[in-house]
Amino acid sequence: MPVLWQALYFIVTLSSIDIKKPSQRNVKAKENEYVKDRDYLVALGERVREARAKRGLSRKLLAADSGVSERYLAQLESGQGNASVLLLRQIARALDLQPTELLAADSGESMELTLTTQFLKRLPRQKLAAVRSQLVRDYGSARDERMKRIALIGLRGAGKSTLGAKLAKSLGVPFVELDREIEREAGTSLSEIFLLYGQAGYRRYERRCLEKMLEKNERAVIATGGSIVSEPGTYELLLSSCFTAWLKASPEEHMARVIAQGDTRPMAGNDQAMEDLRRILEGRAMLYGQADVVVDTAGKSVEKSLAELRKSIVA
Repeated sequence: MPVLWQALYFIVTLSSIDIKKPSQRNVKAKENEYVKDRDYLVALGERVREARAKRGLSRKLLAADSGVSERYLAQLESGQGNASVLLLRQIARALDLQPTELLAADSGESMELTLTTQFLKRLPRQKLAAVRSQLVRDYGSARDERMKRIALIGLRGAGKSTLGAKLAKSLGVPFVELDREIEREAGTSLSEIFLLYGQAGYRRYERRCLEKMLEKNERAVIATGGSIVSEPGTYELLLSSCFTAWLKASPEEHMARVIAQGDTRPMAGNDQAMEDLRRILEGRAMLYGQADVVVDTAGKSVEKSLAELRKSIVA
């Protein structure tokens, strides 16, 4: 075949092929899907960062406890999570499920529990704390029964140990510092517990010691660790078994009191210590707010704070 005829044959053949270009609708759908995936990873990163703040964990500590590299955690928190997260989300979407439902350890929930969970998920986020507190009050121990044990919650430096000891003395009941009970149970210091067993190990000791304390003491004043509110099961037990008081102060006052006690560790090698403290307090505020009463100790003497605490308990 002459070269000219070959060229003409090629042109005719090529023009007869139906080359389909992607439609504008398909391109737009892909772009929307990309934006949704990106937003999902950003939101996931924010949830991880918020959960870490509530527990008072640095990224380095979380990396050690989880066995995940600090670099990956940084990527996750900045919205650059692994693609496998998106694949799991796609599978869940195809099954008309939430990703959490695929990851749940126990899928044998009763229908009532499922319906209740769905109802709670539809509520505005700001209402959930109030609903949970109401459930604890309605279906936990009766108020008179809970009043036999006064539990003080709040960040370190709020005055839980100082006010707790004085309140217990005035009421004529035992004073229990939960962290000291944990150290006795473990036979070592809190720092060693975290070093040997990590955050999960500390949580197990915390729950066990709270259960033992409640069983042993019908009446008591209890000073809890600042992060107890971050462990749902343990905090639920505390709220349903004790009359709780949140001792509240500003981040600056929390830090100043800790340093005044001779502990400079919060500031050691950490230029962002105050910012971290603000983030922790902000992350836990809604949880602390589930307490029966709130006593603001900022700028007040021990005597005045104690008087306000006693008044709030009697009220």
